[in-house]
Amino acid sequence: MANTSSAKKMARKIERRTALNKARRTRMRTYVKKLDLAIAAGDQDQARAALRTAESELMKAVSKGVIHKNTGARKVSRLSARVKSMAAS
Repeated sequence: MANTSSAKKMARKIERRTALNKARRTRMRTYVKKLDLAIAAGDQDQARAALRTAESELMKAVSKGVIHKNTGARKVSRLSARVKSMAAS
């Protein structure tokens, strides 16, 4: 356990930040999961709408430092490709 007052304060800050990041990561994964379900259902319009919200959540997670910039870009790219391939088939 932390001994100094500054270390105790840092422990409290880390605890709050961890809870916030966990909530943001969960929210991001929920929207990605909704997109996966729309793709699996084969509903193109719903998938496009879900892609917009999922992309927004992913980029928000990037800006908040929850995930790395390249990770967010890679996920958006792959999800976009999956939605785009629905139109082809």
